Amino acid sequence: MKYADETSPLRHSARWRKSSYSGLQSNCVEVAHTASDSVPIRDSKHPGGPIILVPRPAWAVFLAHVRAGS
Repeated sequence: MKYADETSPLRHSARWRKSSYSGLQSNCVEVAHTASDSVPIRDSKHPGGPIILVPRPAWAVFLAHVRAGS
């Protein structure tokens, strides 16, 4: 598993978003859109915490399973 570096621009310049189904909850997964080959993911409760970098193909498979209710 890859993590973003502590000095990564993702920490400050990325536009993070979470599911609209989350409402005002603070225990959510946030993702950022980037032009890289990875999807950055973080915990909304700890925005300064680790950022996990998931390869785009793996993220696409994960989303397909979520949408299918698997």
